[in-house]
Amino acid sequence: MTSIAQTPITGLDLTGFAEREPGVWTDAAGIILSVHFFPLVPDLPAPLHELERLRFERAQGVARAGGGLIDAVAGAVDGVTALRQLIKMPLGSRPGQAFIGSWTLPKDRCSTVVKVQAAEGGMTGLREAVVMDRVGPAHYFQPHPYAGGGQLGGLPYHVADLEQWDAQFPDHPLTLVRAALHRITSTVELHEQFKALPPFPGPAAGPQSQPGPSPVSGPVPPAPPYSGPAAPVAPRRGWLRRKGV
Repeated sequence: MTSIAQTPITGLDLTGFAEREPGVWTDAAGIILSVHFFPLVPDLPAPLHELERLRFERAQGVARAGGGLIDAVAGAVDGVTALRQLIKMPLGSRPGQAFIGSWTLPKDRCSTVVKVQAAEGGMTGLREAVVMDRVGPAHYFQPHPYAGGGQLGGLPYHVADLEQWDAQFPDHPLTLVRAALHRITSTVELHEQFKALPPFPGPAAGPQSQPGPSPVSGPVPPAPPYSGPAAPVAPRRGWLRRKGV
């Protein structure tokens, strides 16, 4: 299994999380946090500076997998340009949806991913029903913002997934995932050698690119250990910071 020591992540605030297996943590609300390193060319369909194209092709890919891309935003994690994605997927084995939030930090020949996910429990669809009642059916479903005015298949785009409703549904898995990813982002610290690697220039022409974080309800399979220009130094006390410890 891949531990955090085998990724370029050297610091991460795990307050409220307990380790379930190397590189995977859970909290009392059922959120799953995981970290990953992929030592191959990132499988992103476009570089981050071509955000419109990247969003459209990512939205299409998630829709083909049966889900929906709620949003995709370019940003930075510890100074490294990154892509934040929020995805919803049907659970398949039972009614309801899983929500996956992630940061992908792509470099020219590798990438690091931080992922947070949670699934609906026994009661499903309450958030959607309440929001539809408030805005009306005519205003509930909207064209996907990354699809040029239409829908893409998979799970439909609708206004109940917008962040403006999170405060009214504090225990909903989408709210929890969005809040956890937001809190964790500012605590991520990266190895200086990873930060210094050349940026991701665009998709590789050959078949050697890595598969990236899968938009499914379970954790991404562990990746091989970090194998950049030089492996990170051995873990030292304080890399995994917990408040009060």
